[in-house]
Amino acid sequence: MSADLVASSNDRGDFGTVSAILKQRFGERFSTAQAVREQHGHTTSWLKNQPPEGVVFVETTEEVSDVVRICAEHNIPIIPFGTGTSLEGHVNAPEGGVSVDLSRMNRVLAVNSEDLDCIIEPGVTRKQLNDHLRATGLFFPIDPGADASLGGMASTRASGTNAVRYGTMRDNVINLTAVLPDGSILKTGNRARKSAAGYDLARLLIGSEGTLGIITELTLKLHGIPQAISGGVCPFPTVEDACNAVIQTIQYGIPVARIELLDALQVKACNAYSNLSLSEQPTLFVEFHGSDASVAEQAEMFGEIADECNGGEFVWTAQAEERTKLWQARHDAYWASLGLRPGCEGISTDVCVPISRLAECVLETAKDIEEMKFVAPMVGHVGDGNFHVLVLVDMDDADEVARAGSFISKLNKRAIAMDGTCTGEHGIGQGKMPYLEAEIGHGVDVIRLIKTAIDPQNIMNPGKIALPRQ
Repeated sequence: MSADLVASSNDRGDFGTVSAILKQRFGERFSTAQAVREQHGHTTSWLKNQPPEGVVFVETTEEVSDVVRICAEHNIPIIPFGTGTSLEGHVNAPEGGVSVDLSRMNRVLAVNSEDLDCIIEPGVTRKQLNDHLRATGLFFPIDPGADASLGGMASTRASGTNAVRYGTMRDNVINLTAVLPDGSILKTGNRARKSAAGYDLARLLIGSEGTLGIITELTLKLHGIPQAISGGVCPFPTVEDACNAVIQTIQYGIPVARIELLDALQVKACNAYSNLSLSEQPTLFVEFHGSDASVAEQAEMFGEIADECNGGEFVWTAQAEERTKLWQARHDAYWASLGLRPGCEGISTDVCVPISRLAECVLETAKDIEEMKFVAPMVGHVGDGNFHVLVLVDMDDADEVARAGSFISKLNKRAIAMDGTCTGEHGIGQGKMPYLEAEIGHGVDVIRLIKTAIDPQNIMNPGKIALPRQ
């Protein structure tokens, strides 16, 4: 099994031949310029940029199929590229090859309002889709911080602030079309909301991070815009108090749409970056969806829980402008954090644990940050046990970089030991590979079997998720 992968990886074809073919086929839409190549390597984290040898800008599923067939014939790696906002090296090209840029495949193909679904190309971004849907009374709820492409979001099984109520990309993709490693085109199903017809191929490709194929079309579930939306903020004296309020909110069955934790340092950063005036304490951002009566009831119930957990004044509003400002500040948390230590880079990592272990995991992580003297704000989609840490590191200080790596390793292992996961939404890519076997054990070998069966040449985004055994 692994020998085949190793052999194919070490016996790559001549990129010059492929480059000439792609140049003839795509003209100016194929580039080997250094700047373009580096743009399509990893740029949003501390992982080294490993640019592809060339970039092709495709516009149809058939063009993607052509590129894949050409690369497969010459055993050249293929790396799908959406908007480049992933955080674990997903778009790096450790073995060179061709980056397939899907950003021009950005059409909304159909909106089926009566069926609450839509069909889109993979380059459509989440904001673009919701702008398109605005007049229909529908919206797509999955909202990672970046305005990511929906194809990339499916490939990494993205989620975001609304996941506690609406689920992740896994729950909101009905079917998809993908180009497989031999260039063939696969459609995983039709628009029916459920099916018992064979293997769930859509779910196999969702979260596969481009290692099994390139997603070229998606049918997505849509949701009605709630009659009423209210949101607000509540400070707490400690992170533990805030986490306990989250746990009780979920356990009591309050259908909260969003419940986000910002530690005191993150609040400080958001105040400065987004012109807020929040108390610099651990703070929960919450949002409720429903009817006027139900959101008022939910807010009242949450306020009572917060009070029991030593929370300060819970200030909530149904005014759209005020809510938008708060949530934009939450989505800008990454950029806000960089201002806490100018000149340093941010190492972003995430874990997810069972909700009952959330407070324990967050507190132990905060203790590590204090003991290791890091500047490292924490923020999280804590309604489903997922939180993020952004360690601000002087990349010219080798000792500090090494200590940051040790901290991240300890955090990942802690989450796994608590029956959690090393990544709730970032994905594995390159950065989380060392922890996957500890989390799923023999499952890694099953992943390798699937990879070998579908991609025997190991040309689809090689060097991600699970390396072949040597």
